[in-house]
Parts: sequence; structure tokens; C-alpha cells
Amino acid sequence: MSTPERDIEVVLEDSGPDFETFSFERPTAGHQGEVFLVTLEYAGETYEVVVKFDNGEGQFAVEPFLHDYVADRTDLPVPRILVFEKRPDLDVQPYFVTERIQGENLAQALGQLDSETRGRVLEHVGAILGDMHSEIGFEGFGHLGLDDGRLVVNECCWDWQGFFQKLVEHYIDRLADTPFADLQRPATQYLDDNVGVIESKGVPRLVHDDFRPANMLFDPTSSEPVTTVLDWQFVLAGDPEYHLARTDFLFIDPAFRDGPTRKRLRKRLYEGYRAHMEFEPTPGYEQRRAVYHFATLVWRMASFDVAFADFSDLAQARAEARFRKQFDQLVSIQPEA
Repeated sequence: MSTPERDIEVVLEDSGPDFETFSFERPTAGHQGEVFLVTLEYAGETYEVVVKFDNGEGQFAVEPFLHDYVADRTDLPVPRILVFEKRPDLDVQPYFVTERIQGENLAQALGQLDSETRGRVLEHVGAILGDMHSEIGFEGFGHLGLDDGRLVVNECCWDWQGFFQKLVEHYIDRLADTPFADLQRPATQYLDDNVGVIESKGVPRLVHDDFRPANMLFDPTSSEPVTTVLDWQFVLAGDPEYHLARTDFLFIDPAFRDGPTRKRLRKRLYEGYRAHMEFEPTPGYEQRRAVYHFATLVWRMASFDVAFADFSDLAQARAEARFRKQFDQLVSIQPEA
């Protein structure tokens, strides 16, 4: 019978590291799929790895491929792939093993950081985005996949607005299975009314579509605090403004309530980004940012049941109320007005 302990032991015995005993735990935040932090003991020494199994969502082989692909082309902090088995001989799901990078989970600490550290984190996050966008581009927009060992854009298109609209329509469809099913109609209306501010043309760049604090580890004492970027399972060739605005929402809005703090952190994010990419927040960008914020919130709401499955009823009720308030605030903004 398959259990996490049995499957991890099979992987460790098959992939080669010497060990006498091992223990494991699940991460407390972030991570798509079946991920385990594994500690091994051998000859009095302790070392750690991360084991991730295919959970059937997306193209699993893309993630380990991207670890090496991104590391070879940028200075992004990504864990090294130690083992990848796409078709294991043994009775386990496809898996890969990475080195374990030390650091705190950013999602659990971001709100408690002092002002100076928070600013350094946001500037480094911006630099990571800029590095990614400056070094890795594509010929068209779409989801990324593998074809004969090459990274390709599946169903490649040249209309960013059209691709973005379909992406958000998919998020809205998923609301049907959440407590927010009643918001599908106003969400669709907002998208139809405002998607016109999104430009169709652009230069497709690598977009980590799960780029959020829960998928980052950090060291608050470092000048470059982010120690690793995790979970490369969902990736796009997309407009870099979409990625920047999405990051703005997930790291700053609505994490910080007062306007001056948001403005200051956004400035640090942009400063880091400009270390690699030219960028100015023009009035046109501000219009597009509002629509991208709306899309990011709907994406979060569409995953509500999974994200809050282990929370108490009270915590779920509070989160639902918070999301509804954010939704009302965002749909009240009409970028084309």
C-alpha cells in the first residue's frame, strides 16, 4: 500500500544516497503537489533533501527542467535537481529530488518584518523578476511545455489580450466550486468591460505563475534576502507587466493596509526590477495593473477550498469575508473610465 513513508523510502533507496534512518515532514506553506522535506542520518552526519511526487496536475517534467534551464541563464536562486525519474521502475509516481535550501518561509514572516528588511526583500524580489524577464523570452504567448526535451510554448499565440482573457475566464469558471459561485456573473462583467485596456502586443517573457511569498525562502540578514524560488510547476510565456503587477498584488496589496507603506514597497519593487529591465509605471500601466490585480484575486479565490482546507471554520469564514471585500473594492475600479 502506498504511503508517504513507504514512497519516500523507495525513492531514497532507488536514487542512491546512503542513509541509516530518515524522517520527513510536509512544508507548512506554499508548494503544489506532494512535497516532503526529508532528513537523512548516516555515519553520524545529517543531511537534507526535498522530494516531490507528481500529483497529476500540469506537466510534471517541466518543473525539474526549468530548475536547470533558469539556473543556466539567470542568477535566480533555484535548488539544484539531484534526481529526476519521469518513469520510475518501481511502484511510485514520477518524482524528483532537490537539494534543500535553508531559509524561512517568506509568507509566514512578511507581515512581521521591520520596515528596512521588508524593503530589501521587495527590492530583491523585483530584481529576480527583472533578471528572469531580461534573460528568457519566447516567440509567442501561452503555457509552457516540453517537446522532445525542448521548452516550447503550447498552442502558441501572438495576442496577449486574447490569451489573458481566456486565462481569467478559466479562473472565473472555477469559482463555481467555491463559496464564491455567486460572484461569477459580476466577475465576468468586469472582465468584459475592462479587458480592452490590456494590450494585445508585447514581448513574451518567462512568467512563474505561482510566484508568491509562500513559494520563497529567505534570510532576513542577507543583502539579497530571497534564498530560493520554489514551485516552477505552472509557467507561462506572458507579458512581463502581468507578472510585475501580479507580484505587486501578492506581495504588497492587500498585505499592507496603509497607502504610504504600499507606495514605498512598490517603489522598492520597481527599483529592483529596473536593475535588469527598463520600466516606468505610466498611466496606461496603472490601468492594466488594476485589471491584473482583479485577475490575481480571482485566481486566489478559485483555489480557496484547497488553500484553506486545513483551517478552522472561523478562519475560513474570515478569509471568505476578506476576499469578498477585496473583490468589491477591485470591481469598483473602472480602468477605462
